[in-house]
Amino acid sequence: MFNLEILGNHFKKMDWWLIGLAVSLTLFGLISIFSASFFSANFFNFKKQILFLGLGLILMIVFSFLDWKALKENPYLILSLYFLNLLALFLLFFLAPITKGIKGWYKIGPFAVDPAESLKIILIILLAKYFSMRHVEMYKITHILVSGIYGLPAFLLIFFQPDLGSALILLLLWLAILIISGIEVRHFLFLLLAVTLIFAFSWNRFLKEYQRERIISFLMPEVEPLGASWSQIQAKIAVGSGRIFGKGFRKGSQVQFGFLTAPQTDFIFSAIAEEFGLFGVSFLLCLLSSFFLRLISIAFSSRTNFPRLFTTGFAILFGLQVFIHIGMNLGFLPIIGISLPFVSYGGSGLVMNYLGLGILQSFKVNKE
Repeated sequence: MFNLEILGNHFKKMDWWLIGLAVSLTLFGLISIFSASFFSANFFNFKKQILFLGLGLILMIVFSFLDWKALKENPYLILSLYFLNLLALFLLFFLAPITKGIKGWYKIGPFAVDPAESLKIILIILLAKYFSMRHVEMYKITHILVSGIYGLPAFLLIFFQPDLGSALILLLLWLAILIISGIEVRHFLFLLLAVTLIFAFSWNRFLKEYQRERIISFLMPEVEPLGASWSQIQAKIAVGSGRIFGKGFRKGSQVQFGFLTAPQTDFIFSAIAEEFGLFGVSFLLCLLSSFFLRLISIAFSSRTNFPRLFTTGFAILFGLQVFIHIGMNLGFLPIIGISLPFVSYGGSGLVMNYLGLGILQSFKVNKE
């Protein structure tokens, strides 16, 4: 039987400002997803996203009751979750259907599950646990190598799906957490050189033709305006045509006539810009910035290393995805298939983002 007083105190301690920002972003995304659904007259994704929002909020509340200290002090639990997720990624090659050229989702009836999304949260937990115990020893390159060994299998399994975008996010997340953990400059420069050389080596050997085409079309969009460059050109047209106040809800020609590819996922920022204009985009950026700054504020106010590193890692993951998504839509970054967190359609990403918020709530509710 629940103690209503304890339950009430629990909810009072939760960071409702952060939760409100997250829900506002999701509701903004739902409006755009609903509008984009009129092109195909198929509202199933809109309905599923509402379901995912409900599931995400439930998991957020459940995980807010989690004793984060037990999570931190139980390395076997963290490692078990990590290796189970690696197994799920490995089995994709045998059990997952090819969707958009990628073996990245398990199909369960009308739903798709992407284990890469849960891996992002688990990897943040794992790295936060590892570096929270060794932050004073970051001058030792051993810890950098060990942390890299944790991330390498996940990176390779996702890269060879092939999902360059999610693999790149994991790589950048690892590098960013190394920086905030106190990596020495010379070690960081060495890692950058190594990553650059590996990318150059992989260009013809491991990158798929369409991935190379996307990068080339980004550098030279005039080469294939009706081919690889089409999506980015149409995205920029959508953004520019929105002007100050936008064309109006359901009145965006790029969205409603199907010129803009993936307006519910990879190009939802462009869809919002076309229909709601600079005014709508400014409001969206205000929500995104406020959410990110709130995460940074929580990280700085943390008194111990594990909550600080997890919160910072979650903020970095959020910031990276926002930056790359908007960069793709505005044409100053190549298209690598990164959704806008809390806004784009996608059950796995949305649910795991709210689960991550639940862990953050546990830091505040269960005092450090």
